[in-house]
Amino acid sequence: MKEILLAGAGKIGSVIAHMLTSTGDYRVTVADRSAGQLEGLPHNSLLERQVLDFTNPEALSKALRGKFAVMSAAPYSITSHIARAARLAGTNYLDLTEDVATTRLVKTLASDADTAFIPQCGLAPGFISIVAHDLISRFDTLDCVRLRVGALPQFPSNALNYNLTWSTDGVINEYIQPCEAIVDGTLREVPALEELEEFSLDGVRYEAFNTSGGLGTLCETLKGKVRTLNYRTVRYPGHRNIMKALIHDLRLSERPEVLKDLLEHAIPGTMQDVVLVFVTVTGQKGGRYLQETYANKIYGRDIGGVPCSAIQITTASGICAVLDLIAAGQLPAKGFVRQEQIPLRAFLANRFGAAYAQTQSNIARVA
Repeated sequence: MKEILLAGAGKIGSVIAHMLTSTGDYRVTVADRSAGQLEGLPHNSLLERQVLDFTNPEALSKALRGKFAVMSAAPYSITSHIARAARLAGTNYLDLTEDVATTRLVKTLASDADTAFIPQCGLAPGFISIVAHDLISRFDTLDCVRLRVGALPQFPSNALNYNLTWSTDGVINEYIQPCEAIVDGTLREVPALEELEEFSLDGVRYEAFNTSGGLGTLCETLKGKVRTLNYRTVRYPGHRNIMKALIHDLRLSERPEVLKDLLEHAIPGTMQDVVLVFVTVTGQKGGRYLQETYANKIYGRDIGGVPCSAIQITTASGICAVLDLIAAGQLPAKGFVRQEQIPLRAFLANRFGAAYAQTQSNIARVA
């Protein structure tokens, strides 16, 4: 049985803990700064709770002693502390961050590490890169790679057409930070909330716009190999314009704590959500210019008797599947591991990754 330290007992961390302990293959110590968050975790003989200040190197180092891996489901702003501690402790490291700066730090820490460092193990970045690389591998040469992901309420009922389904800090960060893209073959930074587009799936209209972090390491991997590569977040029409007014016109990008307070006090959360994954690749194959598309919708449901939202399922199952693949020796055992190094077939065959399996009822029809 492998010992795991899980940092963060919030919406995603609680589901990760439930998934891992339900297998009987992992003993999980869930650490959080908040005793109240830990009290909300289910009782399980394979689950331990620990109040921990992640910014305290000595306490964090002690908590990591003897652990097979540390998994960070903590806010992106403190993930760097956990990564540094994992490096010093010689522990495998996984996280869910979409923060570009944090991922660059993790890559540096992993350069001569004897254990695996695998950031961005969630949905986007994460699964979206695994899907994209699988499609890319079918082409002789590439032209365009477009990635679109949205975590959306099934029943929007406010002007934002949105409900809070995951970390508010994470949403604000990806709406503010510059975004990586490849434009006309050149790696560039493009502004968040720009390049608005609209499309339809299953008769429902959506909009998509630039947000930060969703490409993970794909820009570096595909540099010099593709003309266009971009990632955009999917929302219902009208959302972008309101958020742009708040962030730019009212200058709340300079006061993210105020924006967070506004959103969390005015926008309700929901468990009735849907995750939309849409990847399109065009290029040359066998002398023809062709396009291949992956489209999928995942809905919330009970997992082992515990009701989970779609974003909880997709994010938690992603990082749990990667942990399983490390434990089984199916991924590199040391150094920096990119999401696009993970074979889609192996991921979907995994007991956790199977949450993404396409069925006739959840394959989206492109219009």
